[in-house]
Amino acid sequence: MQVEKILWPTDFSANAGNALDYVKSLTEKYGAEINVLHVIEDIAHHKGWYGNFEPTHIDKIVEWENRKAAERLEQICTLHLKGCPLYIRHVKVGDPAREILKLIDEEKIEMVVMSTRGSNGHFRFGSVANKVVANAPVPVVTIPPSGEPTFRN
Repeated sequence: MQVEKILWPTDFSANAGNALDYVKSLTEKYGAEINVLHVIEDIAHHKGWYGNFEPTHIDKIVEWENRKAAERLEQICTLHLKGCPLYIRHVKVGDPAREILKLIDEEKIEMVVMSTRGSNGHFRFGSVANKVVANAPVPVVTIPPSGEPTFRN
């Protein structure tokens, strides 16, 4: 088996970071490129809270989040992925599971390595991981918050 493109979705949580060692190990083994994805929640579709925001205000929030996400991805790639042959950073706006599944198709990803839950997770297996595992056309390796993969029959 040869894997040339790996996707690592991250919400910048410690849980997502637990998958990083596996991403690096697989990348070193296969010489694969790493696609690192952060998805910004699309707040424009929410009903107004504490009054309505003007579209320009929402655009400014998303623009700021986009800049911050790009900075964080650059830090992660520079500090933790130096030995990897190629890494590509992606920042998207929308539903995380949908954006992950779209990127798999767009970039012809061959494997996804992700945490079983993100920063807002209260259960061992979060909704984003569940949707990706259930709908991805490629293998998905999930890493629990402990950082140790679990194997179940």
